[in-house]
Amino acid sequence: MSAPFKFDLEAATPLGKDTPTPGDLSIVPRDRRFGRENKPGRWWLNHDPVATAWHNGLSVSFPIGEAFFIEHVKAHRDGAPPKLEREIRAFVKQEINHTREHIAFNRAVTEAGYDVSGIERRLAGKLSITRGRPEIVNLGASMALEHLTALIARHTLCHEEHYRGAEGDAGAMWRWHMVEEIEHKGVAYDTWLHATRDWSRWKRWKVKALMMLVAGRNFVSGRIGDALDLLEQDGLTGWKWKLRLAHYLTIYPGVLRKIAPAAFAFFLPGFHPWNRDDRALIQLYDSQFIDAVMSRASEPEPDAA
Repeated sequence: MSAPFKFDLEAATPLGKDTPTPGDLSIVPRDRRFGRENKPGRWWLNHDPVATAWHNGLSVSFPIGEAFFIEHVKAHRDGAPPKLEREIRAFVKQEINHTREHIAFNRAVTEAGYDVSGIERRLAGKLSITRGRPEIVNLGASMALEHLTALIARHTLCHEEHYRGAEGDAGAMWRWHMVEEIEHKGVAYDTWLHATRDWSRWKRWKVKALMMLVAGRNFVSGRIGDALDLLEQDGLTGWKWKLRLAHYLTIYPGVLRKIAPAAFAFFLPGFHPWNRDDRALIQLYDSQFIDAVMSRASEPEPDAA
């Protein structure tokens, strides 16, 4: 008779042991600024109100969301292994830069004629609910939402053709942000493993699965609601525009449909964000950025008048 089969819901990662996060991964804050002079217009993404509304809604949510992630990852860094401690510091620096750039981008959205105050109030209301929760629950929500953001980032970088018509510096800003989301995609998860190192595998899986179900549902439904709010400000209402948004998200380019398999992988045994190594996308971005800078530096200066 064969030995009983033991089903591990999640690979154990005791404190001090390596995680699937690459040992030679460098999380590098790229302190770049966008759109201060070359600002995008009202329908800045390929003159498409639906694509623009989706991205504007995402951008409005980022400053509040990233402050939440920073707060609750930092709250669990005590006793972290040196490598994770360094990664948390770099993660915080990257997220601070992202917040600054999305505040600037959101200012341009407002200058283009949109009122985002209602979206910001709804986000603040959602955030206020988290204040009385245990810190570990908020870390779990941060870990789940960071995974979803990294999946959107991968989709963005693998389908850059959808951003080639972006006005101003908007396309460059989104690409920069998405590269760094991939680069630090394992930090919140490794912090979660560190913070729950004394939990049973079953308890860890149960709580993280619940947080993904709740936080993931709220994130998707919230951003769809934000996009519909912004479309309404353009006078684009009714089932026609709801269907156009659904088509954009699930058919073409279909970001929600395309990230769904990787989102469901979060619930599988042995999951870790770095089970899929995306560093080739980071390296491609960095090499193209350096090539662009060198190309501009080699251009002759215009003759003096």
